[in-house]
Amino acid sequence: MGTRWSAIAYPPSGVEPAALQAALAAACDLVDTQMSTWKPRSDLMRLNAAPVGHWHAIPDALANVLALGEGVRQQSAGRFDMAVLDATNAWGFGPSGETGDQTRIGNPRFKSQLELDMRGLRARRLAPVSFDLSGIAKGFAVDLMARCMEDHGVANYLVSIDGELQAGGYRGDGQPWSIALEAPVANKREIVSRILLHNGSLATSGNYRHRRLVAGRWLSHTIDPGKGQPVENGLLSVTVRAPDCVLADAWATALMVAGETDAPRLCAANALDAILITASADGFATQGLGAFAPASRVSASI
Repeated sequence: MGTRWSAIAYPPSGVEPAALQAALAAACDLVDTQMSTWKPRSDLMRLNAAPVGHWHAIPDALANVLALGEGVRQQSAGRFDMAVLDATNAWGFGPSGETGDQTRIGNPRFKSQLELDMRGLRARRLAPVSFDLSGIAKGFAVDLMARCMEDHGVANYLVSIDGELQAGGYRGDGQPWSIALEAPVANKREIVSRILLHNGSLATSGNYRHRRLVAGRWLSHTIDPGKGQPVENGLLSVTVRAPDCVLADAWATALMVAGETDAPRLCAANALDAILITASADGFATQGLGAFAPASRVSASI
C-alpha cells in the first residue's frame, strides 16, 4: 500500500508477540494482495482488466470493501467514488508516477459503474473504468488488524496505517489513547490539538503531504470523481471518527472532495463526527462537527 503499518499492544500473559506480529502482517498482506493498484496481479487489478459487462469472481474481503465503498458513494452523492484509477494515473499519482491523458471527463451524474453479486462473490464493471481503493482499503486493513488483536485476547491496543488508526481499550497507564491532530503544513510536523480516543477509529485525509507540482500548481492526490481531476477547494485536511476505520477512511475522502461548504452539510446528513481544517488568511482554521463540535472540544474523550 506504499506505506507502513504499526501496532502498540498490552497483551495478557500467554500471548506470544511473534505470533501476534505475524497475524497483523498477514492481515495487511491480505489487503495488499487483494486491493493494491501497485500489484498488476492483485484481485482488484484483475477485476479492472476483466471485460466490461462480464462477471468476474472476487474474494470475500474485496467484495466487502467494494460494497462498503458503493454505500458511501450513494450516501455522499458521489463525492466518494472508487472509479477514479484512470484519473489518478493520468495526474501522476499512480504506480509509475508518470502523467497521462488528463482530458478524461469525470462522472458528473455520479452514476454507479459497478455491479456486485455478494452471494456469488462476483462483480462486473458497467463501463470502461478502473477502480482505485486507496481511499478505503487502508481503513479496512486497520479493522482487520484490530480484529487480530481481539482474536488474540488483546483488549488494549492502537493499530494504524498511515493516517488511519483504531484504538482498543486504554494505554498502559489506564488513560485513553492520545492522538495528535497534525497541522496541515508541508515539510513540517506540527500539532494543532489532540484527540483522546477510547474504542474507536480515526481517519485523516489531507492535501499537504501526497501532492505534486505541475505547471506551478501544487496538486492534491485526492481526485474529484465528478471532474476527473485533483481536488481544489479550501479544505486542507479532514479527520473523521467512526466505529469502523473502513468507513472513517472513505468518509474522510468524501468530505475532502465535498469542500468547506458542502462537507458540514454531508456531516449533518450522515451524523458524522469530523474535524475540518480550512485555509484562512492567518494560515488555517479548525471546525469541529458532531462530537467534535465546540461544546465537545477536540481534546475531549469520546
